[in-house]
Amino acid sequence: MLRLVVPAAVLLLMVSVGMSLDPSRLLGESRRLGGWAWARLLLFTFVVPPAAALVLARVFGLVGGERLGLFLVGAAPGAPLLTRNIARKGFDRHLAASYQVWSAVLTPLAVPVVVWAAAQLYDKDAWIPPSQLLLLVLRQQLLPLFAGMALMALAPRFSRRVESGLNLAANALLVAGFAVVLAAVGPAVAHSINPWLPVASVLLAIVSMAVVRLLLRVDDVTEQTLAICNANRHVGLALLLSGRYVEVAHAVPAIASYALLAPVLMALYARRLAPAAAAAAVGP
Repeated sequence: MLRLVVPAAVLLLMVSVGMSLDPSRLLGESRRLGGWAWARLLLFTFVVPPAAALVLARVFGLVGGERLGLFLVGAAPGAPLLTRNIARKGFDRHLAASYQVWSAVLTPLAVPVVVWAAAQLYDKDAWIPPSQLLLLVLRQQLLPLFAGMALMALAPRFSRRVESGLNLAANALLVAGFAVVLAAVGPAVAHSINPWLPVASVLLAIVSMAVVRLLLRVDDVTEQTLAICNANRHVGLALLLSGRYVEVAHAVPAIASYALLAPVLMALYARRLAPAAAAAAVGP
C-alpha cells in the first residue's frame, strides 16, 4: 500500500509546488546562487547526510533494515514536502524549488554511486541503474512540477483555487499511508526496533541542516532556505529503493521515523527563524 500511496502523494505535491512558482524567478534563483555554491551543495546534499546516517547507525546500534532505511533516507534528497510552505515563513520558495529541481536532476547520477560506495563498506555489491532512477525522477518529480507550472500559466484562477487544497490532501495522504502501514507491520517488528531510532532520525535532520549553515557561507535567507531543504529528505524515494535490498517491513520503521519526526523539527526551525528571514527578504 505504501508503495502506491507515497508516489501518489509526491506526484500531487509536485503539481501543487509547480502551481506556486514563477518560471523566470526559478531560473533567476539558480543563477544568483552561483556555480561554486552549487558545487559545494553536492557534498552537503549527496555525501554528508548518507555518511552521517551510517555513523549514527553505528553509534546507536542500528542494524539490518533500520540501518539501511536510515541510510537511504540520507541518500535521497529533494522531497517536496515543505517547499511550498516555507515561503510563508519568509524563506525563499523559488530557491527551494531550484534546489529541488537541481537535486532531482543529479539524483540518477549521484545516488547509485553513493549506494555502491556504502555497500562496499559492508562487503556487499549494490548497483542501481541510473536509467531507472532517471525515469522515476521524471515521472514523479520533474514532469508533475512542470505540469503544475503549465496549469498555472494556462488556468491561473483554477490553479490558485485548488493549489492549497491539493497540497493539504497530498500531505495528509502521505502521513496516513505511513500510519496505516506502521499499524499493520508494527506488531511484527516492534520487538526488534531499536528505541534509539527516533533519536538517530532527529540527529540526521539536524546534521543535514547544520552542515549547510556552517559551511555554505552565503546570505542568511539562502542558508536558512537550503538548510531546511537539505533536511527535507525524499522518504518516498528511500522507500522505493529499500524494496530492492530488504523486506519493506524492516525498512519502514526507519523511513517512517524520519518522515514523521523531521518535518516537526523543520517546522520548529522555520518558526524560530521566521522573523529574521522575513526581515532579510524584505530588506531595509
